[in-house]
Amino acid sequence: MVDLYEPQDVTKKYPQPPFKPQQQPVPGTIFQMDPPADHGEESYKGSGRLAGRKALITGGDSGIGRAVAIAFGREGADVALNYLPEEQKDAEDTAKYAGDGGAKVELIPGDLADEAFNAELVEKTVAALGGLDLLVMIGGRMPTVSGIEDFDTEVFDNLLKVNVHSLFWLTKAAKRHLKPGASIITTSSIQGFVPSPTLVEYAVTKAGIANWTRAMAQQLAEDGIRVNGVAPGPFWTPLQPSSVPNEKIEEFGAEAAYGRPGQPVELSSTYVYLASQDSSYTSGETIAVTGGTPTH
Repeated sequence: MVDLYEPQDVTKKYPQPPFKPQQQPVPGTIFQMDPPADHGEESYKGSGRLAGRKALITGGDSGIGRAVAIAFGREGADVALNYLPEEQKDAEDTAKYAGDGGAKVELIPGDLADEAFNAELVEKTVAALGGLDLLVMIGGRMPTVSGIEDFDTEVFDNLLKVNVHSLFWLTKAAKRHLKPGASIITTSSIQGFVPSPTLVEYAVTKAGIANWTRAMAQQLAEDGIRVNGVAPGPFWTPLQPSSVPNEKIEEFGAEAAYGRPGQPVELSSTYVYLASQDSSYTSGETIAVTGGTPTH
């Protein structure tokens, strides 16, 4: 177990490439990753920074969403986790850790590409938790496309619905429940600032998320609602073996300044900061967590 709070060489803190070849069908699972990812199961310690808060986290079954769910639960927030129905096993395991400090955890499976489900998701969250003041949008897709010849309109339309449209749908549905002091957090990517050619469709959505965050922060400022985002670099999550070919998996994260991918737990505190009142004068910002690699 890595001690999150003990100073150490960040370049050697977690596994470095080369990694074993591994592929999974979409959407992937944490249980088949080699090496296993660290979501803070054993290492994240809460300090009551989100006590009494009510959070909806999309993509909350695995990867970054799992790490955020564990951190929020241990910081005192009750959480509702959204995920695809086929990710039920991962979600149930996440709920076990997120609730181990006494937080209430509600599991709400469903597809963010369905507009009607987004409104249903918000209402189910409010009913289960008794309110909503943290909307954390992490769930997304990342198809790899080798060239423009392989561009598929149907795939791109679904990508836009999941990664971008859902931000509008969820925020519209949540707005009437959010009171002054509430926080909305989005998830962009280094790809939104420094795009890779084989991830151009994904990069377009992540750039859009960063701009959505800036604009929505201004729109909701008069309501006392903050809107911020996080832009991760390469992180070791099921999104990789389910979306990236083996030749890239083996050297995944080597391009980062640290020479390794990040572990989901290394993002937890950023989301906690943006959800808490510690960031009360911060809105419209996207914090890059990229292992030292510049975003511009």
